[in-house]
Amino acid sequence: MLYSLFYFLHDWIKPFNVFRYITFRAALAAFTAAAISYFIMPAFIKWARNIGNTQSIRQDGPSRHLSKQGTPTMGGIVIAGSILVSMLCWGDLQNGYVLLMMLATAGFSSIGFWDDYLKVARKNPKGLAARYKFGLQILLALVLGAIVYLNPHDPYADMLSIPFFKKWLLHFGIFYIPFSVLVMVGSSNAVNLTDGIDGLAIGLVAIATLANGVLIYISGHRGLSEYLHVLHLPYVGELTVYCGAMFGAALGFLWYNSYPADLFMGDVGSLGLGGALGTLAVISKQEIILAVVGGVFVVETISVILQVTSFKLTGKRIFRMAPIHHHFELKGWAEPKVIVRFWIIGIILALLSLTTFKVS
Repeated sequence: MLYSLFYFLHDWIKPFNVFRYITFRAALAAFTAAAISYFIMPAFIKWARNIGNTQSIRQDGPSRHLSKQGTPTMGGIVIAGSILVSMLCWGDLQNGYVLLMMLATAGFSSIGFWDDYLKVARKNPKGLAARYKFGLQILLALVLGAIVYLNPHDPYADMLSIPFFKKWLLHFGIFYIPFSVLVMVGSSNAVNLTDGIDGLAIGLVAIATLANGVLIYISGHRGLSEYLHVLHLPYVGELTVYCGAMFGAALGFLWYNSYPADLFMGDVGSLGLGGALGTLAVISKQEIILAVVGGVFVVETISVILQVTSFKLTGKRIFRMAPIHHHFELKGWAEPKVIVRFWIIGIILALLSLTTFKVS
């Protein structure tokens, strides 16, 4: 743990005092995770291709996607590894929230890995059965939610903060645990549904993570939180470093996942990153803001729900294909156009989430 070593030396070597600053370590975490992801990914791509760890493309998807058959997958292994190694270097491992986030990332990624492994190695196109997949996600989220709820250092453990109305706090009591499960599992699967075209999901994750990093830093900073009249959450500020690591890992992966993709993240990446975003929201009391900053993920999920419901009830489809990014592809939009336009919407929503600090 380089942070502990360097900060320990600050009494003798004054420049090392800079390591006590969260913003400095967040930048280091981003750079470290990006470098690990960027430099390891080519070897991972070669290894995945050699062992046949490649993506199978749905025959009922857009026809232009058939050319992606055989693209290496499960790049989320490197993403998760980059985040965790970066945090081992620059995070304060005595902070319980950091350990909780590492557990969430490793846990949701492991569920995704199992699903990917069955699809790739066992040639099972359906992967992990839905009841096991959701069951494991719910079980993990229950553990994480209970830890947050029982945290004696969090004065707002069972509360929900309402954006734009800073004095509105809803007390959920014990029911906060199932609510937190809904947030974490919903976020995990929303990112998974969005991961359907090159670079879309990982770009949106990077945008959401950057916005969350700002929100979390302000909530963890006593002076800034008091000035902006938002909840001050002791010890949460350290998760800014975690957001830096996630952002860096996302950028490193995006280099290879941008259109046309050399590598897909697989469920190990999408479930892991989505679960991490949901856990960040639960810890920092930004559950509702997550629905704003991750608005594209929400719309993608709703499009699937509406499509399935409409077809079962009426036999008709609302969209040409769901999730909704495929609808626009079938309307004739080029894949890069869909990606960039959804990113633009994601940036606008991220900026909108930041305006909640100046509205009372």
